[in-house]
Amino acid sequence: MHNRILITEDDPVIAKQTAEHLKSWGCEVCCTEDFNDVLGDVRNFQPDLVLMDISLPFFNGYHWCQEIRKFSNIPVIFISSYSENMNIVMAMNMGGDDFIAKPFDLNVLTAKIQALLRRTYDFSMPSESETLSVRGVTLDLRGASAEILGQKADLTKNEFRILEALMKTPGKVVNRDQIMMALWGTDSFIDDNTLTVNVTRLRKKLASYGLKDFIKTKKGLGYVIPENDASEKK
Repeated sequence: MHNRILITEDDPVIAKQTAEHLKSWGCEVCCTEDFNDVLGDVRNFQPDLVLMDISLPFFNGYHWCQEIRKFSNIPVIFISSYSENMNIVMAMNMGGDDFIAKPFDLNVLTAKIQALLRRTYDFSMPSESETLSVRGVTLDLRGASAEILGQKADLTKNEFRILEALMKTPGKVVNRDQIMMALWGTDSFIDDNTLTVNVTRLRKKLASYGLKDFIKTKKGLGYVIPENDASEKK
């Protein structure tokens, strides 16, 4: 890996050990020192990924992630000593891309970072069409951009991938495990509620652009985008 990683962790021992490990993998690393100015580190260092502790001085990691999301979709992995499901759901709901609980194995952390960087920056060369269009939504797979009813849409990476997974097979149910694989490369370590949170957030965003009920839930199965508006009416 030759990437820039910002570590926002107030435990100096954890920060140092993590930084040394990532440097051994060829990463350029910056550790936050002024926890009242995390955004300054993001803007000045311009990292490819942020490791964000949840419990921090002044403001917690959720706050800083939300602030980052106002101007950047840079991937954020939350790290925390609290691994209860609600913390994982909250982390994703606040704009995080992944979560790892302390104490963590540095090799597992490295694998998560590598996987997230690949998913974020290798937005694959589409093997078929470079765009997907279904009922007013158009995804540019190469440019990772979207339009909703003619409006340029500001989607997170997770929202884009959920739409991509569903729009590849309009009218067909995509099960939850398949979507989780598309988002995180695994269905084994992600709490099921995390996907629900992401889909709920996406639905609200679609509605804000004037597109309601675009994604339907098939209880016990997964999600589907009906091929036309008529199929949504009951």
